[in-house]
Amino acid sequence: MKRKVPIKRLLLLLLALVLMACVALPIPYYIEAPGSTIKLDTLVKVNGQKDKFSGSFSLTSVGIRQATVATALFAKTQTFSDLVTKEELMGTASDDDYNRIQNFYMESSQNNAITAALHLAKKPFKMDYLGVYVLGIEESSAFYGKIKIGDTVVKVDSKPFKSSDDFMKYVQSKKVGDQVTITYLQDGKEKTAQGALIKLPSNNKAGIGITLTDHTQVNSQEKVQFDVDNIGGPSAGLMFTLEIYQQLMNQDLRNGHEIAGTGTIDSQGNVGQIGGIDKKVVSASESGAEIFFAPADLEKGDTNYQEAKKAAAKIKTKMKVVSVKTAQEAVDYLKKHVTK
Repeated sequence: MKRKVPIKRLLLLLLALVLMACVALPIPYYIEAPGSTIKLDTLVKVNGQKDKFSGSFSLTSVGIRQATVATALFAKTQTFSDLVTKEELMGTASDDDYNRIQNFYMESSQNNAITAALHLAKKPFKMDYLGVYVLGIEESSAFYGKIKIGDTVVKVDSKPFKSSDDFMKYVQSKKVGDQVTITYLQDGKEKTAQGALIKLPSNNKAGIGITLTDHTQVNSQEKVQFDVDNIGGPSAGLMFTLEIYQQLMNQDLRNGHEIAGTGTIDSQGNVGQIGGIDKKVVSASESGAEIFFAPADLEKGDTNYQEAKKAAAKIKTKMKVVSVKTAQEAVDYLKKHVTK
């Protein structure tokens, strides 16, 4: 005679399974929260040397992780945690493409930081043109599935080119349907692919069907080395610039103070807006930072600095939030208020 399992035991088992699923199974949402504040003194070397001065310049980050039901509910109770959809975080990009784009932004941020720091230090340099960096590719392109986001196109029909304009002029001199051979770099390896040109919806001319930008590299006697694996995006640009500049000048700008911040940087040293600054303020404060550089508010309504000030007031930190428009402004502030 078979023994019946009590209903109560079945319900408890079912409840346990549901709870385990809530804790362990990922859902199509991501949690953005205060991430790490990372010191740059051991991560950025200039001419083979590490930063020798006391104190630190630190980049700040937003922590991103895929949510479960349990962590999503918990995030809703936290002041500085946001729950976002995959589309809000990555757009239409796949996980792989998203990571490749973030890596490109980091590489560009590093190059711009080197350039901006060399400008500030009045050190000579030139820019080497490496090719066309692929930021996107149309599904209708004959090269879709071959060329990937993050690849660098270096030749068309075995012809190198010196700028994106040269590249586009050559391709658009041909007709829709013409066959071309593309030479490109993918994950450090040179590859080739053949395909027919398509009609571009933007101008009805022939094209490969990629979104592109110049891929350049700084060429200088001053050698800058980064060791920042597993960090993506452009928002460390300002702090990279300050770290490189201090080493180039062999001048102590910190006077033993802990200084964090955020902001993109362009090759001229202009500081740009970023996302998640409230979370970065929290991270920097918890790490013991005394000064936090934030991108200045712009006339068009961007409010990085105001958001940073509000976050700082909310957590009642003693850390001073400083608004800067350029790397030069940050250097000037340090020389006036920090350096002896």
